[in-house]
This record gives sequence, structure tokens and C-alpha cells, in this order.
Amino acid sequence: MTLELYRIDDRLIHGQVVVGWGQPLNIGFIVLVDDTVAASDWEQELYRMGVPPEMEVYFHTASDAVGALPRYRADSRHGLLLTGDIATMRRLVDDAGVKAVNVGGIHAGAGRTQRLRYVFLSPDEERQLRELGVRADVTARDVPGARSVPLEDLLAGEEL
Repeated sequence: MTLELYRIDDRLIHGQVVVGWGQPLNIGFIVLVDDTVAASDWEQELYRMGVPPEMEVYFHTASDAVGALPRYRADSRHGLLLTGDIATMRRLVDDAGVKAVNVGGIHAGAGRTQRLRYVFLSPDEERQLRELGVRADVTARDVPGARSVPLEDLLAGEEL
């Protein structure tokens, strides 16, 4: 099999990822790419508690993930890769050849404007997504049964 989904979600591992995506895609492992979490045993343990025992979780910094991706792509199980921000995913697109990106959740915050029910972006994040869209197919979808929103519609706030 392979990595089935490359997702940006600022909540990282949570029920929507584990149940909403994990069950329909028959996910056997999650690769969480986040420099802060990769350096914290305590945070890793918290995220591990959010997945069923048959699902493995691997933690990497952005730098380490680039070299580890071939191993995950060759794994016989279905996998899902998560980053908490656009910049980290951009690194994987640029340095590891990720071709398709799912924007699954970027939540409200200072300087962010709502684009979809589950996506709020700052002007800088909009720019980052546009740049990402030059190198990869970027769509937004919170759950598998929802319509996949193309990047231009996402940036225009078409679903609001």
C-alpha cells in the first residue's frame, strides 16, 4: 500500500482523523511530522493515547521525515501523514515529492479570516497555500464524505 493521505490539520491527531479518515481508509499507521512534538516524549504519549492499539504512530521532525518517507511509502499497510501547518507540508512537497495535499483543519486565530467552515487563513498562509498549489494538488476536505474543495474555491471562501 502507501501513504493514502497527506493532511494539514492544526489539531494533529484527533477523532476526526482517527475515526473519520482512519476507518474508511483502513489506516494502519500515522506519521506525525512536527518539530515540537518530535522533541517531546510527553506530547508523543498524549497523541498515542488517541489512537487504537492496532494503529501505530511515528513522530518525525520535518528534516527527518524527508528521509523517512520512502520507508512509509513502501509499507504494506495504508498510512496517513499529518502536519500541523502549511510550512511543514511545503517542506515535504519540495524535498520529498508529495504530490497531493489535503487541508483538513486550520482553525481561527489572530489575523486569520474564515475561508471554509474548518479553514481560517492569514494573508501569509494564503500566500503559502498558493505557492504550495504550484507544486502539488491542494484541496480541502474535512471528512471523506464531504466534497473536495479545490484550492481556488478554498481561497475564495466558496463554501461559506
